[in-house]
Amino acid sequence: MLPSESLPSSQGETTTSRKVGDRAERDAAGGVPVIAARGLDLVFATADAPVHALKDIDLSIHRGEFVSLIGPSGCGKTTLLRVIADLERPTGGTITVNGMSPDAARRARAYGYVFQAAALYPWRTIEKNLALPLEIMGIDKAEQRRRIEEGLELVGLSGFGKKFPWQLSGGMQQRASIARALSFDPDLLLMDEPFGALDEIVRDHLNEELLKLWAKTDKTIVFVTHSIPEAVFLSTRIVVMSPRPGRIHEIIDCDLGPDRPLDIRDTPEFLAIAHRVREGLRAGHGYD
Repeated sequence: MLPSESLPSSQGETTTSRKVGDRAERDAAGGVPVIAARGLDLVFATADAPVHALKDIDLSIHRGEFVSLIGPSGCGKTTLLRVIADLERPTGGTITVNGMSPDAARRARAYGYVFQAAALYPWRTIEKNLALPLEIMGIDKAEQRRRIEEGLELVGLSGFGKKFPWQLSGGMQQRASIARALSFDPDLLLMDEPFGALDEIVRDHLNEELLKLWAKTDKTIVFVTHSIPEAVFLSTRIVVMSPRPGRIHEIIDCDLGPDRPLDIRDTPEFLAIAHRVREGLRAGHGYD
């Protein structure tokens, strides 16, 4: 039997709001955004006709925020995430990551990326999967060991380092993928529907524990999802995107306070934000 699909809570839990701080105060202080996109366009050339994936994207994300991108399939959520990660190149506009180009940010290892699937190498143990980016960076063995042990403990997988991915459940594999993305301590974590393939019970647990992990590490997180409840539960802001060409239809603040147990989803405040996101998605489709 596999162990529970939850990440460990930290001793003396640090509240999310205390870590995130106040975005308005940060903006007023003139801090450089972690991500700043202005007039961003992306057109893919295809055999029959060009595909306009992103159009006129203006978005600023500041340190410590948890920002979810939500919209219909094909609206450019993952494409925008890939532009941030320098996996796609825009054809118009500008974007900076930590005040530099996405290419420079990638070379500086300024972000960790968690894919829809865990993307672990099946022939490597979990600890060897976590070690891979550290090996590429030339980190010495002793430091690799320290970071691997710290990462496994952070996501509740201590004692599973010698296991192979196929010996773990899907949720545990995704937790290992998160640990690998955090192994070189990036300030920015990019997550592309990491829990989309998991059952609802496991997904709920990992949503809850991701909030605790976020509060503990103080990372900036950009999170792609199709789920309205997931977006509202996790986020400080929700970016609602319209169908192709992908545009930002609306940006919605999620001011739900520092404590977000799962049953917050039954509160009037939560339901009001979820309703607003749903209406934004409908309006973005032109249904209103």
